[in-house]
Amino acid sequence: MHIPDGFISPSTSIAMLAITAPLWWYGFKKVKQNIDSDDNASTFLSSMAAFAFMVMMINIPIPGGTSGHAVGMGALAILLGPWAAFFCITIALFFQAVIFGDGGVLAFGANSFAMGFIGAFGSYYFYETFKNKLSNTLNLFLSGYTGMVLASVVIAVLLGIQPMLFSESGKAVYFPFDLSVTIPAIVGSHILVFGAIEGLATIGVVRFLAHVKEKIYAN
Repeated sequence: MHIPDGFISPSTSIAMLAITAPLWWYGFKKVKQNIDSDDNASTFLSSMAAFAFMVMMINIPIPGGTSGHAVGMGALAILLGPWAAFFCITIALFFQAVIFGDGGVLAFGANSFAMGFIGAFGSYYFYETFKNKLSNTLNLFLSGYTGMVLASVVIAVLLGIQPMLFSESGKAVYFPFDLSVTIPAIVGSHILVFGAIEGLATIGVVRFLAHVKEKIYAN
């Protein structure tokens, strides 16, 4: 799902950085408050950021110019809250872009907004909305699934509008495929495959940590 550099125009990248920068600032403030009030929070946040980094490194190429992978957005949002999840995913995306070239440096704002902000908040609010209406297992699955699909919509739109906005002599300057390709290819693959993977990962991680916590307190 990472957007590489060169796939979206510099003006699109700058616009997304401008949109996302205030969210980073506010997210950092929220995370700092949690760390200041809980000595163990920094360790847990670091562990979850490492988890997000690890699962996002497993990329599967898909049609439409990008890739699919789990993010961990559902589990992080439910366990940490949406702002802390957004912050952790952003940190993971930053190191992936700078060290491994997985996702563009200029496209960092776009990737962070889609996977970190939209994905985490989508998962969190779905979970909170249906917490008392669905079984916990189904709610966990659908929370991760929903966040992943919403994030894929943002990526697909950002890529798909490039040939509409930036073309010369009828030829795309940046990304060549429009929304008629990116929506079915990117969103469709996340509806059919990657959303389900994210949903299963959400169930597994949240239940595992709940089990660990139960064992700790039992002893």
